[in-house]
Amino acid sequence: MKQLSRRQIIRDLSIAGSAILLSRSGLFALPRRKKDRLGVALVGLGYYSTDLLAPALQKTEFCYLAGIVTGTPEKAEKWKKQYNIPDKNIYNYQTFDSIANNPDIDVVYIVLPPSMHREYVIRAANAGKHVWCEKPMAITEQECSDMIEACSNNKRTLAIGYRLHHEPNTMQYRKIIREQQLGKVKSVQAAAGYRDNRTDHWKQKKEMGGGALLDMGVYAIQGARLGSGMEPVAVVSATTSTTRPEIYKNGLDETVVAKLEFPGGVIADIKTSFGEHINFLDINCAKGTLKMSPYSAYSGLSGNSPLGRIHHPYEIPWQQTRQMDDDAKAIMENKPLLVPGDEGRRDIRIVQAIYASAQSGGKVPL
Repeated sequence: MKQLSRRQIIRDLSIAGSAILLSRSGLFALPRRKKDRLGVALVGLGYYSTDLLAPALQKTEFCYLAGIVTGTPEKAEKWKKQYNIPDKNIYNYQTFDSIANNPDIDVVYIVLPPSMHREYVIRAANAGKHVWCEKPMAITEQECSDMIEACSNNKRTLAIGYRLHHEPNTMQYRKIIREQQLGKVKSVQAAAGYRDNRTDHWKQKKEMGGGALLDMGVYAIQGARLGSGMEPVAVVSATTSTTRPEIYKNGLDETVVAKLEFPGGVIADIKTSFGEHINFLDINCAKGTLKMSPYSAYSGLSGNSPLGRIHHPYEIPWQQTRQMDDDAKAIMENKPLLVPGDEGRRDIRIVQAIYASAQSGGKVPL
């Protein structure tokens, strides 16, 4: 048998190894290194990303700020220096789709006006990235369904940025209601709003998803749903109004009042507004009333009931830190998300029914 040289042996082993790597079975035989932290790219660098999400990502355990997407070069340069973001992880809206080729970025967090959510959630999912999307999820229920379908088809997760689901004061009052520690819920009152004096923000533009109901109204709807522990069966009545028609024009709502019906005849009265500061949740039960005020702020959440005080203090941006860590950990451990896309879709279905009731003046089944 012909004796092989050392060089020939090395060459033959190299060829054999390459063949294994190129074969389908060989590729699956080599496990990918599991990440300890997921890289997050923020899409849209407005107030929420700048003042809350980016600082929160400096404190997260399971994810970190890996990239940004912005249409403003000045912002890109500032963020690059402030957070040491490499050039290859900085995108604009024209180059966004090339994020598919960047292994540094695992999650794309959409922080844009609601009218843009559908497009960028779908594009992010098609790029093979997990998606986090700010509330409101979208403008219509159909848009929400399109977003959910795109993520499902690409085998990517979709979480909605409902920070309060991850928040301990909210968790405590929900546990009290779920376990009927105060007996059955009889009625709920929830209100969320603030005085917005801006005149040219997207929240004052109907085509961009503006209006009080889609923004702060989602908190009031969440208060009714989480406070009752049930899903509404109908919008009994609703009205929209404005005291500043020069700002809230073409039917755009500055204030919305609605009455929701839940199983067993339980009624929730909700209010939302860009005209006044309101933030409370009253849950009237058989054995007393649980009151949260504020119940949806970034900090200072607290409440009282016959069972005692509800108060877990913390500092900004703790809510966002826990939210993103919970969602990142769920992705890494392949566990269900606390707030999947369907949770956001439920609220938008109710939003549309409230608008329909306000327009018709009658009851709208859900």
